[in-house]
Amino acid sequence: MSKDFKLFVSCDKATHTCDKTQYKEASLWEKIKLNIHLFYCKACRKYSANNTKLTKLTYKPEVDCLKKCEKEQLETNFQKKLKNPINN
Repeated sequence: MSKDFKLFVSCDKATHTCDKTQYKEASLWEKIKLNIHLFYCKACRKYSANNTKLTKLTYKPEVDCLKKCEKEQLETNFQKKLKNPINN
C-alpha cells in the first residue's frame, strides 16, 4: 500500500484540507480523512465550523452602509474630538 493511504492526519493537514474543501478543491478521499479527523479533534471541529461560517458570510453579506451625509457627520465629529479631546 502507498504511504498516502493513512486514515489519520495531523491537525495541520486537516486544516489545510478544510481550507481546500471551502473552495471545492478537496478530493473525496481527503474529505473522508478530514471527517475522521474531525470526529476526534475538537480544535479542528471548531476551525471547520468557523470556516463554514466565514464561507457563508462571504457569499451572503448582510452589510448596512452609511449614507454619505452620515459619513460626513461622523468625520466632522471625529475631527472635533481630535482637535479638542479633553473638553469633549
